[in-house]
Amino acid sequence: MTPIATYRLQLQPDFPFSAAARAVPYLAGLGVSHLHLSPVLEAVPGSTHGYDVVDPTRVREELGGEAGLRELSRTARAHGLGLVLDIVPNHMAAVPGHNRALWEVLREGPLSPYAPWFDIDWEAGGGKVLLPVLAGRIGEELGAMRVKGGVLHYGEQRFPLRESTAKLPLPELLDAQWYRLGWWRLARTELNYRRFFTISELIGVRVEDPEVFDATHAKILELVRDGVVDGLRIDHPDGLADPEAYLRRLDEAAGGACWTVVEKILTGDERLPAGWPVAGTTGYDALRQIDGLFTDPAGEAELVGQYREFAAPAGDRGGHWEATVRRAAYKVVTHELAAETAALTRLAGRVCAADPALRDHAPWALRAALRELLVRMPVYRPYRIGGEEVLTEEAAQGAKAAFTVAEEAVAVDVVRDLALGRLGEGPDHDAFRARFAQTSSALRAKSVEDTAFYRYVPLISANEVGGDPGSPAVSPERFHAYCERLARDWPATGIVLTTHDTKRSADVRARIAVLSECPATWADFLARITEQAGRLEGGRAPDPHLAWVAWQTAVGFGFPYEERLQTALLKAVREAALHTSWTEQDPAYEQAVAAFVDAGPAGPPMYSVALFARGLDPYARANALGATMLQLTMPGVPDLYQGTEHEYLALVDPDNRQPFREGPADEKTAVTKAALRLRRERPEVFGESGTYAPLSASGPAAEHCVAFCRTGEVVTAVTRLSLRLAEAGGWAETELTLPQGRWEDLLAPEREFTGGSVPLAKLFAERPVALLSRRAVREESPGRG
Repeated sequence: MTPIATYRLQLQPDFPFSAAARAVPYLAGLGVSHLHLSPVLEAVPGSTHGYDVVDPTRVREELGGEAGLRELSRTARAHGLGLVLDIVPNHMAAVPGHNRALWEVLREGPLSPYAPWFDIDWEAGGGKVLLPVLAGRIGEELGAMRVKGGVLHYGEQRFPLRESTAKLPLPELLDAQWYRLGWWRLARTELNYRRFFTISELIGVRVEDPEVFDATHAKILELVRDGVVDGLRIDHPDGLADPEAYLRRLDEAAGGACWTVVEKILTGDERLPAGWPVAGTTGYDALRQIDGLFTDPAGEAELVGQYREFAAPAGDRGGHWEATVRRAAYKVVTHELAAETAALTRLAGRVCAADPALRDHAPWALRAALRELLVRMPVYRPYRIGGEEVLTEEAAQGAKAAFTVAEEAVAVDVVRDLALGRLGEGPDHDAFRARFAQTSSALRAKSVEDTAFYRYVPLISANEVGGDPGSPAVSPERFHAYCERLARDWPATGIVLTTHDTKRSADVRARIAVLSECPATWADFLARITEQAGRLEGGRAPDPHLAWVAWQTAVGFGFPYEERLQTALLKAVREAALHTSWTEQDPAYEQAVAAFVDAGPAGPPMYSVALFARGLDPYARANALGATMLQLTMPGVPDLYQGTEHEYLALVDPDNRQPFREGPADEKTAVTKAALRLRRERPEVFGESGTYAPLSASGPAAEHCVAFCRTGEVVTAVTRLSLRLAEAGGWAETELTLPQGRWEDLLAPEREFTGGSVPLAKLFAERPVALLSRRAVREESPGRG
């Protein structure tokens, strides 16, 4: 069953299944068809997100267990709703004390029946698994370890002991285990298991093994077969060895009965592989298209110039987007992903050693070739189909330029051919191809989403997952082309604006995007607020880059909240890693950041920020309502994040992962309910058989209107770049041509329009968006009149 619309709920111990059940009547009244639940399988105790799964065979007890989930499903069904689950096939939590499968592997070694579950390179670890869990070097931590009840204890962590080793003296006991406890800093270079990105607490799972797939998916598939679950959201498919093979196995096991979407981040003009048996992506590509409509390209270019002048970005501070991405990628691949690069180098070396035609490539040359090719990947990962397009000859030549000896640069060809599967088949060949793709996706995520997005910041509303800060604006023509393609190829794909992972909620981005329409006004405000804050103790930012980010963030909030700003800005400076980072923290710099937030954005200048933000309110309103209307009526299945049916102001996690609460109804709520009600009443208009046709405005302000017709029955029209529109004198003589017929305004039922040209000043008289539904023609009764 394809959903009409889904509503994402963040489950956690403070908001379990029973709390979700109590929210069902409200959500049914909102007009969605399915609840979209965050991960529900057994996770690390206390987890507020559920992605740290420890047992995929059981539903999480802290949420109410399987009985609670089935009861929630029954309650939802009684109100006409189904369930969609977020599942995590790529990794599990590397916490032996709670992960029974990992516990058995650490106790029994590579012969454990659970050993095939995890992506461990036993040979690289000398037959042991490195567990980088110690606060310091092992010699400094021995005193914190003890054996009790046949278990090794270190602080609150527990580790199993190999049979017959419990009575050995501690140093001998440690040496006798199938694992090696090590300093946490060793993970960067010595780790010998695949992890999620650079998070050593999450260990990769080998779902490419049919037996591992069956074991880790049995519970989910049971819930699907029993009708408890209608759909699945697949978290991070790029982390899998072979995403397409995995999705085919999942589709077959589910009997083709599941609506399935994948969290695939598409870059630029990249397309979702057509062969994947899914309904589409989770919707970050749609987010980028929608946001781009409300970004003014000319003003954004001015902001870039102002940013370079104000923040004086040099080197890694991000004066140019592509250069920032490349530098960030070099940093991540040589530091944070050093262990992953080493694993690939070992694999490439084994392939070369086994083939006389490939021997004599030095490990350093293979490592350099890997690094140079990985940083030139323009997308998250190559696939068997289309891999040639991303590992181009141009990329290879660029990689070779890093070598001083041409003969040694041939290593680039070897690595490229291995990654593309051109050098034959074999276990090491297959492993290299899969691991190269997995490492590529981790590198892209860490270098772009988690580094470059925090270094290049002219307009921070553009720095969102799947976005392109270097070219954030999207023209109406490009948006229409995107929607036409969705209607044709992926009509049931996911469409999102805010998620549990967005760095800023859609409403925060909507306000910040207005700055692209008034760069001169922003520059004046920034100069004034910098001077005002600078007169206060602690009010001068430790660097101008931070100041730029902080004041834009404060404007996006409208009225700053100290603790939430502190958390978001501290994360921003650590992710940027220009002055401090998560692993090499600079306490003095971080204290200066905190002092600046206290005295500046969250101090007395907040009133000036609020006044400035109030002046942007009409245009932020147009952006927020416009984005909402597009999300709810364009091709695809809209996914509403909890609370976004009304104004929702949130920054990056944990701010955006708070428990669900019903909020006060507002204008956005009215727009949301009207659109969802229409989708529910007219599923054929918006469903997989529905059509999409752009509508053209004419007149001096035509570029400020985006409109389309769905299946000839519903018209959506929104205002874009409304501040520029107001400065140019409004709609004037601009008109929108409606298809023939009589059209009811669903946001103001007393208003009606007839087909043909309609003045946009009239259409948008009450609000910057319109939702029109064709009125049925009533037949006259025989004999009347």
